[in-house]
Amino acid sequence: MTAPDTTELDLVVRARRAVVGGAEIACTVAVSGGRIVAVAPFEAVLNARVSIELADDEVLLPGLVDTHVHVNEPGRTEWEGFASATRAAAAGGVTTIIDMPLNSIPPTTTVEALRVKQDVARDQIAVDVGFWGGAIPGNAADLAALHAAGVYGFKCFLIDSGVEEFPPLDASGFAAAMDEVARLDALMLVHAEDVRHIDDSRAAGPTYAGFLASRPPAAENAAIDLVIAEARRTRGRTHLLHLSSAEAIGDLRAARTDGVDLSVETCPHYLFFDAEDVPDGATEFKCCPPIRGADNREQLWAGLAAADIDMIVSDHSPSTPELKQAPGGDFGLAWGGIASIQVSLPAVWTEARTHGHDLADVVRWMATAPADRVGLTHKGRIEVGADADLCVLAPDAELVVDAATLQHKNPVTAYAGRRLTGVVRRTWLRGTPVETPGTPHGRFLQRGHR
Repeated sequence: MTAPDTTELDLVVRARRAVVGGAEIACTVAVSGGRIVAVAPFEAVLNARVSIELADDEVLLPGLVDTHVHVNEPGRTEWEGFASATRAAAAGGVTTIIDMPLNSIPPTTTVEALRVKQDVARDQIAVDVGFWGGAIPGNAADLAALHAAGVYGFKCFLIDSGVEEFPPLDASGFAAAMDEVARLDALMLVHAEDVRHIDDSRAAGPTYAGFLASRPPAAENAAIDLVIAEARRTRGRTHLLHLSSAEAIGDLRAARTDGVDLSVETCPHYLFFDAEDVPDGATEFKCCPPIRGADNREQLWAGLAAADIDMIVSDHSPSTPELKQAPGGDFGLAWGGIASIQVSLPAVWTEARTHGHDLADVVRWMATAPADRVGLTHKGRIEVGADADLCVLAPDAELVVDAATLQHKNPVTAYAGRRLTGVVRRTWLRGTPVETPGTPHGRFLQRGHR
Protein backbone atom coordinates (compact mmCIF):
# COMPACT_ATOMS: atom_id res chain seq x y z
CA MET A 1 0.00 0.00 0.00
CA THR A 2 1.20 3.52 -0.75
CA ALA A 3 0.32 6.99 0.48
CA PRO A 4 -0.73 9.72 -1.98
CA ASP A 5 1.45 12.70 -2.73
CA THR A 6 -1.47 15.07 -3.24
CA THR A 7 -3.04 17.07 -0.42
CA GLU A 8 -6.53 17.01 -1.93
CA LEU A 9 -7.94 14.19 -3.97
CA ASP A 10 -10.92 13.91 -6.26
CA LEU A 11 -12.38 10.83 -4.59
CA VAL A 12 -11.71 8.61 -1.61
CA VAL A 13 -13.54 5.30 -1.16
CA ARG A 14 -13.16 3.47 2.17
CA ALA A 15 -14.12 -0.20 2.09
CA ARG A 16 -13.99 -2.84 4.80
CA ARG A 17 -13.95 -5.35 1.98
CA ALA A 18 -12.22 -4.75 -1.36
CA VAL A 19 -10.68 -7.11 -3.91
CA VAL A 20 -7.10 -5.95 -4.31
CA GLY A 21 -4.19 -8.00 -5.64
CA GLY A 22 -6.17 -11.23 -5.73
CA ALA A 23 -7.44 -11.05 -2.16
CA GLU A 24 -10.05 -9.33 -0.05
CA ILE A 25 -8.68 -6.60 2.22
CA ALA A 26 -9.87 -3.52 4.07
CA CYS A 27 -8.52 -0.38 2.44
CA THR A 28 -8.98 3.20 1.35
CA VAL A 29 -8.73 3.88 -2.39
CA ALA A 30 -7.65 7.38 -3.40
CA VAL A 31 -8.39 8.81 -6.84
CA SER A 32 -6.98 11.83 -8.64
CA GLY A 33 -7.24 12.73 -12.31
CA GLY A 34 -9.20 9.58 -13.10
CA ARG A 35 -6.55 7.21 -11.77
CA ILE A 36 -5.94 5.38 -8.53
CA VAL A 37 -3.10 7.17 -6.77
CA ALA A 38 -3.10 5.27 -3.50
CA VAL A 39 -4.38 2.10 -1.88
CA ALA A 40 -4.01 3.01 1.79
CA PRO A 41 -5.08 1.40 5.06
CA PHE A 42 -8.78 1.60 5.87
CA GLU A 43 -8.05 3.93 8.79
CA ALA A 44 -6.12 6.44 6.66
CA VAL A 45 -7.42 10.00 6.80
CA LEU A 46 -7.22 11.55 3.34
CA ASN A 47 -8.62 14.84 2.08
CA ALA A 48 -10.86 14.61 -0.97
CA ARG A 49 -13.59 16.53 -2.69
CA VAL A 50 -15.78 13.43 -2.35
CA SER A 51 -15.35 10.84 0.41
CA ILE A 52 -17.44 7.67 0.58
CA GLU A 53 -17.46 4.85 3.09
CA LEU A 54 -19.08 1.66 1.90
CA ALA A 55 -21.71 -0.08 3.98
CA ASP A 56 -20.81 -3.21 5.92
CA ASP A 57 -22.61 -5.40 3.35
CA GLU A 58 -20.75 -3.96 0.35
CA VAL A 59 -17.54 -4.96 -1.42
CA LEU A 60 -15.44 -2.71 -3.65
CA LEU A 61 -14.46 -4.36 -6.93
CA PRO A 62 -12.63 -3.10 -10.00
CA GLY A 63 -14.92 -2.37 -12.91
CA LEU A 64 -15.39 -5.48 -15.01
CA VAL A 65 -13.95 -5.81 -18.52
CA ASP A 66 -16.22 -7.54 -21.05
CA THR A 67 -14.39 -8.31 -24.26
CA HIS A 68 -17.33 -10.01 -26.01
CA VAL A 69 -20.25 -7.64 -26.60
CA HIS A 70 -22.47 -7.28 -29.67
CA VAL A 71 -23.73 -3.67 -29.72
CA ASN A 72 -25.18 -3.98 -33.27
CA GLU A 73 -25.14 -0.25 -34.06
CA PRO A 74 -25.33 1.03 -36.78
CA GLY A 75 -27.57 -1.03 -39.01
CA ARG A 76 -29.38 -3.10 -36.40
CA THR A 77 -29.84 -0.49 -33.72
CA GLU A 78 -33.35 -1.77 -33.04
CA TRP A 79 -31.61 -4.85 -31.56
CA GLU A 80 -29.27 -2.83 -29.31
CA GLY A 81 -27.22 0.36 -29.51
CA PHE A 82 -24.27 2.04 -27.85
CA ALA A 83 -26.39 4.12 -25.49
CA SER A 84 -28.45 1.20 -24.17
CA ALA A 85 -25.65 -1.38 -24.19
CA THR A 86 -23.22 0.81 -22.26
CA ARG A 87 -25.88 1.89 -19.75
CA ALA A 88 -26.64 -1.78 -19.17
CA ALA A 89 -22.93 -2.52 -18.80
CA ALA A 90 -22.47 0.17 -16.15
CA ALA A 91 -25.56 -1.00 -14.27
CA GLY A 92 -23.93 -4.44 -14.13
CA GLY A 93 -20.55 -3.19 -12.90
CA VAL A 94 -18.90 -3.39 -16.33
CA THR A 95 -16.79 -0.32 -17.13
CA THR A 96 -15.02 -1.48 -20.30
CA ILE A 97 -16.42 -3.33 -23.31
CA ILE A 98 -14.91 -4.43 -26.59
CA ASP A 99 -17.50 -4.40 -29.37
CA MET A 100 -17.72 -7.29 -31.82
CA PRO A 101 -17.39 -6.55 -35.55
CA LEU A 102 -20.87 -7.97 -36.30
CA ASN A 103 -23.96 -7.61 -36.27
CA SER A 104 -23.66 -3.98 -37.25
CA ILE A 105 -24.06 -2.84 -40.83
CA PRO A 106 -21.45 -2.31 -42.08
CA PRO A 107 -19.46 -4.89 -40.14
CA THR A 108 -16.08 -3.75 -38.85
CA THR A 109 -14.04 -5.33 -41.63
CA THR A 110 -12.45 -2.16 -43.04
CA VAL A 111 -11.11 1.05 -41.52
CA GLU A 112 -13.94 2.95 -43.20
CA ALA A 113 -16.50 0.76 -41.44
CA LEU A 114 -14.69 1.25 -38.13
CA ARG A 115 -14.92 5.03 -38.55
CA VAL A 116 -18.65 4.77 -39.32
CA LYS A 117 -19.17 2.84 -36.09
CA GLN A 118 -17.08 5.26 -34.05
CA ASP A 119 -18.93 8.26 -35.48
CA VAL A 120 -22.25 6.73 -34.47
CA ALA A 121 -21.04 5.76 -31.01
CA ARG A 122 -19.43 9.08 -30.20
CA ASP A 123 -21.08 10.99 -27.33
CA GLN A 124 -23.36 8.02 -26.52
CA ILE A 125 -21.12 5.71 -24.50
CA ALA A 126 -21.50 5.43 -20.74
CA VAL A 127 -18.41 3.20 -20.35
CA ASP A 128 -15.11 2.91 -22.20
CA VAL A 129 -15.37 1.11 -25.55
CA GLY A 130 -12.85 -0.59 -27.78
CA PHE A 131 -13.44 -2.43 -31.05
CA TRP A 132 -12.62 -5.76 -32.65
CA GLY A 133 -12.02 -6.04 -36.37
CA GLY A 134 -13.42 -8.84 -38.49
CA ALA A 135 -11.69 -11.41 -40.69
CA ILE A 136 -13.92 -12.57 -43.54
CA PRO A 137 -13.28 -13.97 -47.03
CA GLY A 138 -11.60 -11.38 -49.20
CA ASN A 139 -10.50 -8.83 -46.59
CA ALA A 140 -7.02 -10.09 -45.72
CA ALA A 141 -5.57 -6.93 -47.27
CA ASP A 142 -7.63 -4.79 -44.87
CA LEU A 143 -6.37 -6.37 -41.65
CA ALA A 144 -3.09 -4.43 -41.41
CA ALA A 145 -4.85 -1.10 -41.73
CA LEU A 146 -7.44 -2.07 -39.14
CA HIS A 147 -4.63 -3.17 -36.82
CA ALA A 148 -2.90 0.18 -37.30
CA ALA A 149 -6.22 1.93 -36.57
CA GLY A 150 -6.22 0.39 -33.09
CA VAL A 151 -8.61 -2.56 -33.13
CA TYR A 152 -7.80 -5.12 -30.44
CA GLY A 153 -7.65 -8.05 -32.82
CA PHE A 154 -9.83 -9.91 -35.31
CA LYS A 155 -12.82 -12.18 -35.06
CA CYS A 156 -13.70 -14.89 -37.54
CA PHE A 157 -16.31 -17.61 -37.87
CA LEU A 158 -15.69 -21.16 -39.02
CA ILE A 159 -19.45 -21.57 -39.57
CA ASP A 160 -22.31 -19.39 -40.80
CA SER A 161 -22.45 -16.32 -38.55
CA GLY A 162 -26.18 -15.81 -39.01
CA VAL A 163 -25.76 -12.56 -40.98
CA GLU A 164 -24.87 -12.55 -44.65
CA GLU A 165 -22.51 -9.56 -44.50
CA PHE A 166 -20.12 -11.49 -42.20
CA PRO A 167 -19.46 -14.82 -43.97
CA PRO A 168 -17.32 -17.60 -42.48
CA LEU A 169 -13.81 -18.63 -43.40
CA ASP A 170 -13.22 -22.08 -44.84
CA ALA A 171 -10.12 -24.02 -43.80
CA SER A 172 -7.83 -22.42 -46.39
CA GLY A 173 -9.22 -18.96 -45.71
CA PHE A 174 -8.73 -19.46 -41.98
CA ALA A 175 -5.13 -20.53 -42.56
CA ALA A 176 -4.45 -17.43 -44.67
CA ALA A 177 -6.07 -15.15 -42.10
CA MET A 178 -4.09 -16.77 -39.31
CA ASP A 179 -0.88 -16.18 -41.29
CA GLU A 180 -1.66 -12.47 -41.62
CA VAL A 181 -2.82 -12.00 -38.04
CA ALA A 182 0.30 -13.79 -36.77
CA ARG A 183 2.44 -11.56 -38.98
CA LEU A 184 0.81 -8.51 -37.38
CA ASP A 185 1.28 -10.04 -33.90
CA ALA A 186 -2.43 -9.44 -33.46
CA LEU A 187 -4.99 -11.59 -31.64
CA MET A 188 -7.30 -13.88 -33.62
CA LEU A 189 -10.67 -14.68 -32.04
CA VAL A 190 -12.44 -17.76 -33.36
CA HIS A 191 -16.05 -18.90 -33.26
CA ALA A 192 -15.30 -22.60 -33.50
CA GLU A 193 -18.04 -24.89 -34.81
CA ASP A 194 -17.70 -27.33 -37.71
CA VAL A 195 -20.62 -27.42 -40.13
CA ARG A 196 -19.90 -31.04 -41.01
CA HIS A 197 -21.22 -32.08 -37.60
CA ILE A 198 -24.31 -29.87 -37.62
CA ASP A 199 -27.80 -30.87 -38.72
CA ASP A 200 -30.01 -27.80 -38.81
CA SER A 201 -33.04 -29.89 -39.70
CA ARG A 202 -33.11 -31.25 -36.15
CA ALA A 203 -33.41 -27.73 -34.71
CA ALA A 204 -36.80 -26.96 -36.26
CA GLY A 205 -39.69 -26.57 -33.86
CA PRO A 206 -40.12 -25.64 -30.20
CA THR A 207 -38.23 -28.56 -28.66
CA TYR A 208 -34.91 -27.62 -27.04
CA ALA A 209 -33.67 -31.20 -27.19
CA GLY A 210 -33.88 -31.06 -30.98
CA PHE A 211 -31.89 -27.83 -31.15
CA LEU A 212 -29.27 -29.23 -28.79
CA ALA A 213 -28.94 -32.39 -30.88
CA SER A 214 -28.47 -30.28 -34.00
CA ARG A 215 -25.22 -28.80 -32.62
CA PRO A 216 -23.47 -31.64 -30.75
CA PRO A 217 -20.18 -31.29 -28.88
CA ALA A 218 -18.45 -32.92 -31.86
CA ALA A 219 -19.10 -29.76 -33.89
CA GLU A 220 -17.18 -27.68 -31.38
CA ASN A 221 -14.50 -30.26 -30.76
CA ALA A 222 -13.63 -30.69 -34.45
CA ALA A 223 -13.39 -26.95 -35.03
CA ILE A 224 -11.30 -26.50 -31.89
CA ASP A 225 -8.88 -29.12 -33.23
CA LEU A 226 -8.45 -26.94 -36.33
CA VAL A 227 -7.93 -23.82 -34.19
CA ILE A 228 -5.27 -25.59 -32.13
CA ALA A 229 -3.51 -26.83 -35.29
CA GLU A 230 -3.41 -23.35 -36.85
CA ALA A 231 -2.33 -21.69 -33.62
CA ARG A 232 0.44 -24.23 -33.33
CA ARG A 233 1.49 -23.86 -36.98
CA THR A 234 1.55 -20.07 -37.08
CA ARG A 235 2.63 -19.48 -33.46
CA GLY A 236 -0.02 -16.78 -33.60
CA ARG A 237 -1.88 -15.32 -30.66
CA THR A 238 -5.28 -16.99 -30.66
CA HIS A 239 -8.40 -16.80 -28.53
CA LEU A 240 -11.21 -19.34 -28.40
CA LEU A 241 -14.62 -17.74 -28.03
CA HIS A 242 -17.50 -19.00 -25.83
CA LEU A 243 -16.34 -22.51 -24.96
CA SER A 244 -19.45 -24.65 -24.46
CA SER A 245 -18.17 -28.20 -24.95
CA ALA A 246 -16.28 -29.37 -21.88
CA GLU A 247 -15.07 -32.33 -23.93
CA ALA A 248 -12.53 -30.01 -25.58
CA ILE A 249 -10.83 -28.97 -22.35
CA GLY A 250 -8.29 -31.78 -22.41
CA ASP A 251 -7.05 -30.95 -25.92
CA LEU A 252 -6.92 -27.24 -25.07
CA ARG A 253 -4.94 -27.99 -21.91
CA ALA A 254 -2.45 -30.12 -23.83
CA ALA A 255 -1.91 -27.45 -26.46
CA ARG A 256 -1.41 -24.72 -23.89
CA THR A 257 1.00 -26.93 -21.95
CA ASP A 258 2.99 -27.25 -25.18
CA GLY A 259 3.27 -23.46 -25.34
CA VAL A 260 0.53 -22.71 -27.88
CA ASP A 261 -0.58 -19.11 -27.30
CA LEU A 262 -4.28 -19.86 -26.96
CA SER A 263 -6.59 -18.26 -24.42
CA VAL A 264 -10.06 -19.58 -23.64
CA GLU A 265 -13.29 -17.91 -22.56
CA THR A 266 -16.66 -19.20 -21.48
CA CYS A 267 -19.88 -17.32 -20.74
CA PRO A 268 -22.27 -16.90 -17.82
CA HIS A 269 -25.09 -18.78 -19.53
CA TYR A 270 -22.99 -21.93 -19.89
CA LEU A 271 -22.17 -21.77 -16.17
CA PHE A 272 -25.63 -20.86 -14.87
CA PHE A 273 -28.13 -22.81 -17.01
CA ASP A 274 -28.29 -26.42 -18.12
CA ALA A 275 -30.10 -28.03 -21.01
CA GLU A 276 -32.34 -30.11 -18.78
CA ASP A 277 -34.00 -26.97 -17.42
CA VAL A 278 -34.65 -25.17 -20.73
CA PRO A 279 -38.39 -25.32 -21.45
CA ASP A 280 -39.63 -26.13 -24.90
CA GLY A 281 -40.41 -22.97 -26.85
CA ALA A 282 -38.12 -20.87 -24.63
CA THR A 283 -36.08 -19.47 -27.50
CA GLU A 284 -34.60 -16.77 -25.24
CA PHE A 285 -32.15 -19.58 -24.31
CA LYS A 286 -30.99 -20.16 -27.88
CA CYS A 287 -27.32 -19.45 -28.47
CA CYS A 288 -24.57 -20.98 -30.57
CA PRO A 289 -22.83 -23.07 -29.44
CA PRO A 290 -25.72 -24.18 -27.23
CA ILE A 291 -26.24 -24.47 -23.50
CA ARG A 292 -25.45 -28.12 -22.77
CA GLY A 293 -26.27 -30.53 -19.95
CA ALA A 294 -25.70 -30.21 -16.22
CA ASP A 295 -22.70 -32.55 -16.22
CA ASN A 296 -21.06 -30.47 -18.96
CA ARG A 297 -21.70 -27.31 -16.91
CA GLU A 298 -19.95 -28.82 -13.90
CA GLN A 299 -16.97 -29.72 -16.07
CA LEU A 300 -16.75 -26.09 -17.24
CA TRP A 301 -16.64 -24.99 -13.61
CA ALA A 302 -13.85 -27.50 -13.04
CA GLY A 303 -12.04 -26.04 -16.05
CA LEU A 304 -12.20 -22.59 -14.50
CA ALA A 305 -10.93 -23.90 -11.18
CA ALA A 306 -8.01 -25.60 -12.94
CA ALA A 307 -7.21 -22.48 -15.01
CA ASP A 308 -7.91 -24.36 -18.24
CA ILE A 309 -10.46 -21.60 -18.95
CA ASP A 310 -9.08 -18.10 -18.49
CA MET A 311 -12.06 -15.79 -18.38
CA ILE A 312 -15.81 -15.28 -18.35
CA VAL A 313 -17.36 -12.75 -20.74
CA SER A 314 -21.00 -12.13 -21.57
CA ASP A 315 -21.33 -12.68 -25.32
CA HIS A 316 -24.17 -10.18 -24.96
CA SER A 317 -26.06 -10.75 -28.21
CA PRO A 318 -29.56 -9.28 -28.05
CA SER A 319 -32.23 -8.91 -30.69
CA THR A 320 -35.83 -7.85 -30.94
CA PRO A 321 -38.58 -9.99 -29.37
CA GLU A 322 -39.86 -10.76 -32.86
CA LEU A 323 -36.52 -12.27 -33.91
CA LYS A 324 -36.34 -14.34 -30.73
CA GLN A 325 -39.78 -15.77 -31.61
CA ALA A 326 -40.81 -15.49 -27.96
CA PRO A 327 -42.90 -16.86 -26.39
CA GLY A 328 -43.35 -20.40 -27.66
CA GLY A 329 -40.88 -19.97 -30.47
CA ASP A 330 -39.22 -22.16 -33.04
CA PHE A 331 -35.58 -22.92 -32.22
CA GLY A 332 -34.81 -23.37 -35.89
CA LEU A 333 -35.98 -19.87 -36.78
CA ALA A 334 -35.21 -17.79 -33.68
CA TRP A 335 -32.15 -15.56 -33.46
CA GLY A 336 -29.34 -17.18 -31.48
CA GLY A 337 -28.01 -14.94 -28.75
CA ILE A 338 -28.50 -14.17 -25.07
CA ALA A 339 -28.90 -10.66 -23.68
CA SER A 340 -27.02 -10.63 -20.41
CA ILE A 341 -24.45 -7.89 -19.86
CA GLN A 342 -26.32 -6.23 -16.98
CA VAL A 343 -26.79 -9.50 -15.06
CA SER A 344 -23.54 -11.30 -15.87
CA LEU A 345 -21.86 -10.48 -12.55
CA PRO A 346 -24.71 -11.64 -10.29
CA ALA A 347 -25.31 -14.71 -12.49
CA VAL A 348 -21.68 -15.77 -12.21
CA TRP A 349 -21.43 -14.90 -8.52
CA THR A 350 -24.61 -16.86 -7.73
CA GLU A 351 -23.03 -20.02 -9.09
CA ALA A 352 -19.40 -19.28 -8.19
CA ARG A 353 -20.11 -19.13 -4.46
CA THR A 354 -21.92 -22.50 -4.59
CA HIS A 355 -18.85 -23.96 -6.31
CA GLY A 356 -16.48 -22.81 -3.56
CA HIS A 357 -15.12 -19.71 -5.28
CA ASP A 358 -14.75 -16.23 -3.83
CA LEU A 359 -15.01 -12.74 -5.25
CA ALA A 360 -11.29 -12.63 -5.98
CA ASP A 361 -11.83 -15.51 -8.42
CA VAL A 362 -14.72 -13.69 -10.06
CA VAL A 363 -12.63 -10.52 -10.43
CA ARG A 364 -9.82 -12.51 -12.02
CA TRP A 365 -12.18 -14.15 -14.51
CA MET A 366 -14.33 -11.12 -15.33
CA ALA A 367 -11.95 -8.17 -14.98
CA THR A 368 -8.22 -8.84 -14.79
CA ALA A 369 -7.84 -11.75 -17.22
CA PRO A 370 -9.84 -10.25 -20.09
CA ALA A 371 -8.13 -6.88 -19.59
CA ASP A 372 -4.68 -8.46 -19.65
CA ARG A 373 -5.36 -10.55 -22.74
CA VAL A 374 -6.15 -7.45 -24.81
CA GLY A 375 -3.38 -5.31 -23.31
CA LEU A 376 -5.56 -3.14 -21.06
CA THR A 377 -3.29 -3.53 -18.07
CA HIS A 378 -4.60 -0.29 -16.56
CA LYS A 379 -8.10 -1.77 -16.38
CA GLY A 380 -9.70 -4.52 -14.33
CA ARG A 381 -7.73 -4.04 -11.10
CA ILE A 382 -7.50 -1.86 -8.03
CA GLU A 383 -3.90 -0.74 -7.91
CA VAL A 384 -1.88 2.45 -8.07
CA GLY A 385 -1.74 3.78 -11.63
CA ALA A 386 -4.82 1.93 -12.85
CA ASP A 387 -7.89 3.73 -14.10
CA ALA A 388 -10.29 4.41 -11.24
CA ASP A 389 -12.96 2.11 -12.68
CA LEU A 390 -14.80 0.74 -9.66
CA CYS A 391 -18.06 -0.91 -8.73
CA VAL A 392 -19.79 -1.63 -5.46
CA LEU A 393 -21.36 -5.06 -5.05
CA ALA A 394 -23.63 -6.18 -2.24
CA PRO A 395 -22.71 -9.88 -2.53
CA ASP A 396 -25.41 -11.24 -0.24
CA ALA A 397 -28.29 -9.13 -1.54
CA GLU A 398 -30.73 -10.81 -3.91
CA LEU A 399 -32.64 -9.69 -6.96
CA VAL A 400 -35.24 -11.24 -9.20
CA VAL A 401 -34.50 -10.33 -12.81
CA ASP A 402 -37.26 -8.26 -14.40
CA ALA A 403 -36.42 -7.96 -18.09
CA ALA A 404 -38.57 -4.84 -18.40
CA THR A 405 -36.40 -2.93 -15.93
CA LEU A 406 -33.03 -3.76 -17.50
CA GLN A 407 -31.17 -1.11 -19.47
CA HIS A 408 -31.01 -3.44 -22.49
CA LYS A 409 -33.02 -2.06 -25.41
CA ASN A 410 -35.36 -5.07 -25.64
CA PRO A 411 -36.99 -6.85 -22.66
CA VAL A 412 -35.85 -10.35 -23.61
CA THR A 413 -33.33 -12.34 -21.57
CA ALA A 414 -32.92 -15.94 -20.50
CA TYR A 415 -32.48 -14.69 -16.93
CA ALA A 416 -36.01 -13.24 -16.66
CA GLY A 417 -37.62 -14.33 -13.39
CA ARG A 418 -34.40 -15.85 -12.01
CA ARG A 419 -33.38 -15.09 -8.43
CA LEU A 420 -29.72 -14.03 -8.40
CA THR A 421 -27.34 -13.16 -5.59
CA GLY A 422 -25.27 -10.00 -5.79
CA VAL A 423 -26.55 -6.51 -6.44
CA VAL A 424 -24.44 -3.80 -8.09
CA ARG A 425 -25.16 -0.58 -6.22
CA ARG A 426 -22.71 1.91 -7.71
CA THR A 427 -20.24 2.24 -10.58
CA TRP A 428 -17.46 4.75 -11.23
CA LEU A 429 -15.67 5.26 -14.55
CA ARG A 430 -12.28 6.90 -14.06
CA GLY A 431 -13.45 8.19 -10.69
CA THR A 432 -16.70 9.72 -11.94
CA PRO A 433 -20.06 8.11 -11.10
CA VAL A 434 -21.93 6.55 -13.99
CA GLU A 435 -25.49 7.75 -13.55
CA THR A 436 -28.68 6.94 -15.43
CA PRO A 437 -30.01 9.31 -16.56
CA GLY A 438 -26.85 11.32 -16.88
CA THR A 439 -24.31 12.62 -19.34
CA PRO A 440 -22.26 9.70 -20.71
CA HIS A 441 -18.51 10.11 -20.27
CA GLY A 442 -17.10 6.95 -21.81
CA ARG A 443 -14.08 7.09 -24.10
CA PHE A 444 -12.92 5.17 -27.13
CA LEU A 445 -10.04 2.79 -26.47
CA GLN A 446 -7.36 1.90 -28.99
CA ARG A 447 -4.86 -0.91 -28.82
CA GLY A 448 -1.51 0.42 -27.72
CA HIS A 449 -2.92 3.66 -26.29
CA ARG A 450 -4.04 4.40 -22.77
